[in-house]
Amino acid sequence: MIKKLANELLSENLLAQDDTVVVGVSGGSDSMALLHVLREFNRTQGWSLDLHIAHFNHELRGADAEHDAAFVRAAADSLSIPCTIASKDVASIAKGESGGIEEVSRRERYAFFERVCMKIGSCVVAVGHHADDNAETILHRILRGTGLRGLPGIPRTRPISNGSEVRVIRPLLRTKRSELLVFIADNGIAFREDRSNASNEPMRNRIRNVILPQIESDVNPQVRDALTRLGEQAQWLREFLEETVQRTFETLIVSRTDQVLVINADALARKSRIVQTEIIRLAYAAFGLGEQDLAFAHLVSALDLVADPASGRQIQLPGGMTVEKRYRQLIFTLPSDEPRETIAAEIAVHMPGRTLLPIRRLEIVCAIDDVSAGEAAKLRHAGGAMEESVDFEAVHPPLVVRTRRAGERFFPLGAPGTKKLSDFLTDAKVAPKERERVAVLCDQLGPIWIIGHRIDDRVKITALTRKVLRLQAKPLEQ
Repeated sequence: MIKKLANELLSENLLAQDDTVVVGVSGGSDSMALLHVLREFNRTQGWSLDLHIAHFNHELRGADAEHDAAFVRAAADSLSIPCTIASKDVASIAKGESGGIEEVSRRERYAFFERVCMKIGSCVVAVGHHADDNAETILHRILRGTGLRGLPGIPRTRPISNGSEVRVIRPLLRTKRSELLVFIADNGIAFREDRSNASNEPMRNRIRNVILPQIESDVNPQVRDALTRLGEQAQWLREFLEETVQRTFETLIVSRTDQVLVINADALARKSRIVQTEIIRLAYAAFGLGEQDLAFAHLVSALDLVADPASGRQIQLPGGMTVEKRYRQLIFTLPSDEPRETIAAEIAVHMPGRTLLPIRRLEIVCAIDDVSAGEAAKLRHAGGAMEESVDFEAVHPPLVVRTRRAGERFFPLGAPGTKKLSDFLTDAKVAPKERERVAVLCDQLGPIWIIGHRIDDRVKITALTRKVLRLQAKPLEQ
């Protein structure tokens, strides 16, 4: 199994033999199997992976969760592998959000993994999903009615967040749970049982514990293989469709601005229904709106609008978007009194990576570099309105871009002390209308860069700086 997996990962370019890899380890059988599989690559296959364990405590299972963290720490110590452990009260965070505990847990966990990667200089996070997880996911999505987009199942690899250079990989995704359990037993690998897995709630557990075993018993003993084959073929179709639709989308655009996108409705109507659907998704996403609230019913309403020969009809999509059929054009509009930054007050910034700010027609590019004392000295006097370098160690991630807040203060570089941001912009002779559009890049402590104007003194490069965060704001290509 080890040799087969190693060759598979190399042939698919999922891993290089000397990669630095953050391994997400919960303490359960799947993640402990993954950790030991990666160690076996080094021990028996001549690899030289630099492994780092990351464990996230969601604070959902009381003492059991604390014991999981202690177990992972002990396992890391026994294997002489560095380990980072963090915790967060996910239930409290989820109370104020609509996504539910599972979605918030996943988001916080992967954000933690990304922070660990940035800290140690890794671009790869390995997690322990296997073939049975994939089959369960596909069946779950079928039952929930997610449509064709849900059929590919769990991706083998993907960016950990939009625009991020950090990738999540799933080395065990084609390996069955039964094979992993044999590997664990043969190698005497200890692991922690999550007692919540024995419950038939939520639905995912019921699929694993009840529905799939019953289908195997009464309908098809190979149902898991059948589901994973379905997922693989759906992924091939999805890749083809995405490539085709992206090219088509660009040819249909009549005009676009910060808040209006116009598409040739006649040309769109001549496309197949599935292509029309994906074009509408792309048009919606072009404004930086997330697709999580875009339901199938919304897409059907937009398709009906395309097919309707009448002019002047319009529909509403989530996020305040209006879609109107006007003669031979389909017009997507965000209302002028609800700019994108109002709909989403904060836009998460990828570090490193690219972040789009559609309404401002900008993208933020972040890069992290090690520098010598001489290079740091040069950077202290470099920079410009749209490009700055700051001391990476002085920054407290995560980063967000937002509008300025009433009464907000910062310490402009070169100034004798703190100043109200509104006063700073007034003194800089920024026009009143433009002051409301100024983008503020912040970490957890507040502003670090008033984009296009000044950085905060606390993140300036000093004689001791040896790692810099390079920041660049670039106009989006038209």
